[in-house]
Amino acid sequence: MGRANPAGPGFAAFGTTTILLSLINAGVLPMGGTAVVVPLALVFGGLTQMVVDIVEFQRGNTFEATASCSYGAFWMWYALLQLLAATRILDLAAAGPTMGAALLLWGVLTLYLWICTFRQPLVVFLIFLTLWIDYLLLGLGAFNDTPVLTHAGGWLGILCGAIALYGSFGTIINANSAKETVPLGPKLIP
Repeated sequence: MGRANPAGPGFAAFGTTTILLSLINAGVLPMGGTAVVVPLALVFGGLTQMVVDIVEFQRGNTFEATASCSYGAFWMWYALLQLLAATRILDLAAAGPTMGAALLLWGVLTLYLWICTFRQPLVVFLIFLTLWIDYLLLGLGAFNDTPVLTHAGGWLGILCGAIALYGSFGTIINANSAKETVPLGPKLIP
């Protein structure tokens, strides 16, 4: 029996956490719902992806390890930022441009990781394509205090998270099938 593919839980952790926060960014759920996102970001989005990261490093998968480590760290950073703000250790009232710059930097990281996905299945390419544009919209929205960009980023984040959940579903189903039952798409560059 082969080794299990850690991408299933990694995609699930990323997708679920991304959708929940994106529903708030899109204006579907209230800002007060951030209190629900924080523990999910710490445990599922953060810790789970860090465990996936360790497994991917052991498997020698540089791209997957880098992505899991980076986005696990993103969720932990986000949760810590919210916790420190809620306890008034940090005051984020005037942090808009700095938050925007931070999100734009996450977008730069995601952009170069997206370029690396050209040799990954199409589902991975689509996750990173929607994610780097999502960070761009959220970053510009925060930097310029433009709610319409934040809302657009929220909607794109919902799409990104849904693609990641599909990737999780496909990875898990296909691991238990003799053939690819749920198509994850071809690689753009074989």
